[in-house]
Amino acid sequence: MELSLSDFNEKVLFAAEYMRMSTDHQQYSLDNQAGYIREYAIKHGINIIHSYSDEGKSGLNLSGRPGLKKLIDDVMSKRIIISCILVYDVSRFGRFQDTDEAAYYAYLLKKNGVRIIYCAEHFSEEHPEMFTFGLALSRHGAASFSRNQSEKVFLGQVNLIRKGYHQGGAPGYGLRRLLIDEHHKEKGILLSGQRKSIQTDRVILTPGPEQEIAIVNQIFDMFIHEGKPELVIASELNRNNIVAENNREWTRGKIHQILTNEKYIGNSVYNKTSFKLKREYVRNPEAEWIRFDGAYKAIVPKEKFDRAREIISSRSVFISEDELLEKLHSLLLKKGRLSGVIIDEEEMLPSSSIYRARFGSLLRVYSLIGYNPKTDYSWMDTEKYLKGLNSEITKTVIHNIYLSDGWVSDSSESGFLKVNDEFTLSLQSVRCQRTSPTSLRWRIRFSHIVSPDISIAVRMDSLNKSMVDYYIFPSVDLLCRNLLLKEQNNLCFELYRFDTLQPLYQLIKRMSIPEKK
Repeated sequence: MELSLSDFNEKVLFAAEYMRMSTDHQQYSLDNQAGYIREYAIKHGINIIHSYSDEGKSGLNLSGRPGLKKLIDDVMSKRIIISCILVYDVSRFGRFQDTDEAAYYAYLLKKNGVRIIYCAEHFSEEHPEMFTFGLALSRHGAASFSRNQSEKVFLGQVNLIRKGYHQGGAPGYGLRRLLIDEHHKEKGILLSGQRKSIQTDRVILTPGPEQEIAIVNQIFDMFIHEGKPELVIASELNRNNIVAENNREWTRGKIHQILTNEKYIGNSVYNKTSFKLKREYVRNPEAEWIRFDGAYKAIVPKEKFDRAREIISSRSVFISEDELLEKLHSLLLKKGRLSGVIIDEEEMLPSSSIYRARFGSLLRVYSLIGYNPKTDYSWMDTEKYLKGLNSEITKTVIHNIYLSDGWVSDSSESGFLKVNDEFTLSLQSVRCQRTSPTSLRWRIRFSHIVSPDISIAVRMDSLNKSMVDYYIFPSVDLLCRNLLLKEQNNLCFELYRFDTLQPLYQLIKRMSIPEKK
């Protein structure tokens, strides 16, 4: 069982301490945690005989946390014999986005006779109900902190992109990162590994050395005017001892990246892919990209860039879909696996962007040639289907609101409806997730950035094809950001459950309807 504040003075307990700091900049965090933990141990008669830590590691999951992995493994394999593990607080153990994951690791330790003690938490095992409630709230708070930070960081980055600032990543061959102050006064070029130290400073891209700019334009000329493919260009540059970025050799993929990246004509494009909360990489549709055209000084004329793009696009115009699939299947047999990078590096094959354009996505192409990546991306197709379904449900709701003597005003927030000029309403289709052969779960996510007065969640069936029921949540009852529903839920949730949306329409009829302007 996990503990917080308990009296251990009856006997000496042997323990391990575990500490984690989130970033490399929190240089004193581990010392602070260790000091607090050891004071706690002395006070309660606990003898710390092992120490584990993870420096500069995210707490979102177990990946990349060798300290915690080794601690759990040492306990389970009996390499260390202890009674408890001392951790500063719940968030230091981890900000797991699924609180069940935190409970799972705690359960593994518990099965091996090891308790977790959160030294700085104020709930106590002496009151079991409050202990369980407090632990659940702390786990939820630790997870919510990361989600809130992720949303705030994303919105902040979008705002800066729209102002023309560079948001992370290597500048690319022929470009450099230029540091400017809040008044746009230049402060100097940032070298590789250097970062800004003043919060109000910003970074933009700027042309690099003249020699590199000349090489970039030479690459475009060789491709456009001499008809040389990417691999040939890379080979020639390597033979002439012209090094690529970071003093590496040129590859087909690096040449292709230069020919297709809009930053060389001064455009800043953000959110093409997502990796929020360290989950799966997602390639976002072009409608969700954040753009600022003309953010930087171009080092390649736009006409030259557009011509290169036309040539790349035309390479597959005369290749049938069957031929494209046959070529990709041959590459699969040759490499044993596929990815966007592997496809782009293959000289005799159109680029991965061509496959996406012709077939909709790489996942669909993979399925057509019988290739199943180790990572399960089927949820992406489901999300796409649910997005369309959600649009249809929204249209139906709007129609029935009008039939119920109400109306829907235009809303400035996508996905939100303003009803009768009195309250806001949001709708979402909730994907069914199978957590075991016999267990189904539905995770409802509520927005706390623009909080609607009423949230409607439509549960899908186990195949995510048909609607099962509706849950209607007033904002006053939403104390959490995420809600995990089971097949059978407690009475509190069942009060909000309906087989149709008729109760909502009845509610609208009962409301006072002001004269519509």
